[in-house]
Amino acid sequence: QVQLVESGGGLVQAGGSLRLSCAASGFSFSLNTMGWYRQAPGKQRELVTITSGGSTVYSASVKCRFTVSRDSTMNTVYLQMNDLKPEDTAVYYCYAKRVAPTVYGMDYWGKGTLVTVSS
Repeated sequence: QVQLVESGGGLVQAGGSLRLSCAASGFSFSLNTMGWYRQAPGKQRELVTITSGGSTVYSASVKCRFTVSRDSTMNTVYLQMNDLKPEDTAVYYCYAKRVAPTVYGMDYWGKGTLVTVSS
């Protein structure tokens, strides 16, 4: 059973930075896809960034401010968030998939970590 555990959320002032981490465990296969989604209060969950097979996609709202990376084991994904804005306030969820994003397969989710950006 794949387990994804996020860390690094918290309260930060606008313009500040945070780094989220997500460690994956409980499996013996490789994870092709990892990334982050977020859900703000009263809104639907939305894509922040996905990285798969060397390709990375960012939502327009975070491009040039957020950077996703994976460690050498490919089992940990990070999200470096710079120049944070109050509208970035949300619960951030780690996401993983054994296959490419567009290929049929099981989605794995973390429980989320709260990021609050004060103005």
